[in-house]
Amino acid sequence: MSDPTPDPTKVILRMLRDDSRVTFEQLSKRLDIPVSRVQEIVKDLEKSKAIVAYKAIVNPEVVDDGLVDAIIQVKVTPKRGHGFDEIARRIGGFPQVDSLYLMSGGSDFLVFMHAPSIKEIALFVTDKLSTLDDIQSTMTHFILKEYKKDGTILSGVESTDRLAVSP
Repeated sequence: MSDPTPDPTKVILRMLRDDSRVTFEQLSKRLDIPVSRVQEIVKDLEKSKAIVAYKAIVNPEVVDDGLVDAIIQVKVTPKRGHGFDEIARRIGGFPQVDSLYLMSGGSDFLVFMHAPSIKEIALFVTDKLSTLDDIQSTMTHFILKEYKKDGTILSGVESTDRLAVSP
C-alpha cells in the first residue's frame, strides 16, 4: 500500500512556516502541481487569514537594535459572559504588545514585548497593563540572550559532530 498523496495546502503551509522565502516554483516542484495552482492555494490561505504575515527571524547577536525583550505573566479575573476574550482584546490592543497568549497553569496570559529600555517596559506594565480592570498581578521577565527562536538556532547551541563525553 502506497503513502496517501499529501494535502498540498498542508505541505505549502509547512514549507512556508519553515522558510517564508520559498518560491512558488519550489513549492510547485515539491508538490508536482502547476505554479498557478500553488499561487491559487497561497492566495486563498492569505484571504482566509490562515496566513497572516511573512516575517524574518533576526539574530540579535548580529544586529544590535538596542531593544530589550520581555515576557510578562499576567493573572486576571475574567468577567462573566466575556471570559478571557475581552481582556485579551484590551491587552492585545496596545501597540507595545508583540504577542499575547492565553495559558494554562500559574498565569492566564503571556505578553511578549520589546522596547528601547527596561524603564519603558516597566512604565508600560505599571501605567498601562496593571491599571486595566480585572488584572490581578503581573510578573515581568527580561530576556538576556536568545539561543533559538521559532525553531531556528541563533547562536551558542550549534550542534557539533562529536558526542558529549561525561566522566
